[in-house]
Amino acid sequence: MKRLLSGIKPTGELTLGNYVGAIRQFVDMQKDYESFIFVANLHAITVYNDKEELQKRTRDLVAIYLACGLDPEKTTIFLQSENNYHNNLGWVLECNTYIGELNRMTQFKDKSKNKSENAITCGLYTYPTLMAADIIMYDADVVPVGIDQKQHVELTRDIAQRFNKRYGDTFVIPQPIIPETGEKIYDLQNPTKKMSKTEENPKGCIALLENPASAAKKIMGAVTDSDNKVIFDQENKPGISNLMTIYSVLAKKTIKEVEMEFKDSNYGTFKKAVADCVSKFLTDLQQKYNDIINSGTVDKVLDDGIKKAREIAQAKVAEVYQKVGLSR
Repeated sequence: MKRLLSGIKPTGELTLGNYVGAIRQFVDMQKDYESFIFVANLHAITVYNDKEELQKRTRDLVAIYLACGLDPEKTTIFLQSENNYHNNLGWVLECNTYIGELNRMTQFKDKSKNKSENAITCGLYTYPTLMAADIIMYDADVVPVGIDQKQHVELTRDIAQRFNKRYGDTFVIPQPIIPETGEKIYDLQNPTKKMSKTEENPKGCIALLENPASAAKKIMGAVTDSDNKVIFDQENKPGISNLMTIYSVLAKKTIKEVEMEFKDSNYGTFKKAVADCVSKFLTDLQQKYNDIINSGTVDKVLDDGIKKAREIAQAKVAEVYQKVGLSR
C-alpha cells in the first residue's frame, strides 16, 4: 500500500476552507493509503503564538481530525514537536537547499511583504526545508495539499532528487494531490482571497467550531454579483462560484448538479440552501468534536501515533546520517 502524509498548522481557528481543501481529502484517501497525518506545531512558531492558545488549538485540531472522520486504525496521527527526528533531518536538508530556492517561495514573500527585517524570523524563511523533512522522512508517495501549497511539494521533490543524486537512493519522490473540486475556498467578503484562519475580517471566514447560526448568517451576507444567476464562473462570478463550491462539497454534488438544482432560483434562495447545508454540517461536526475533546481519546491517539512515527523516522535519519558521514 502506498503511503500518504500531510499536516495542518494549529494557528488561528480551523475554517471551512481547511476542511474542504485538506481534511476532507485526508478522510477520503485513508482507505486507499497508509496515512500519516500530523499537527504541524513546529511550523506554527515561525510567528509568535501564546503558549496556552497554541496548546489548546493543537488539541482542538486533533479532535477535529477525529470528528471529521480520520480513523486511528487507518491513519497515524501525531504531533510534529514530539518527534525530534523532524528537526534532525530538517538541518541536513537545509544544507542541501539553495538560498535561491527559498527566495522563490511565494508564501514567504506574501508573509514578509511590507515588514521590517526585525519582524521576520529565520524560521519563516527556512521552514520549507523542515516541511520537506516532514514529508520525505516517511517516504510518502503522495501529499494531499491545497493548490497554494503545491510549490512546497515541488521544492521537496527537488531537494529529495538532489540528495538521492549526491548520496544514493534514499528518499521516495512525493507527488502532490490536489482535489479537482473545492481545491480552495475563498473569503466570503473578498472572494478573490483564500478563506484564512488568520484573516482579520471575521465576516469572510467560517470557523469549524463557530456557532452554526453565525455561520449561516455569514453565508447569507456573502458578497456576490448583480446577475442573480447560479452559474459557476470563477473569473466573472467569484462570489457565487465560491458558494457553489461550498455547497457542492458539503452536499456531495457536482458543480453541474448544483447548477441544474438552482437553475430557476435567485441568489436569496440559493444562499439559504447553502446556509442550511453549512449549519447542518457544523452542528454534526461539533457534536462529535465535543464528545471527543471531553474524553481521553486525544491523548491515546497521539501516544499511539508518535510511537509508530518515531520508529519510522529514527530508521530514516540513521540512514541519512550514515550516508552524509554523520555516523561513527
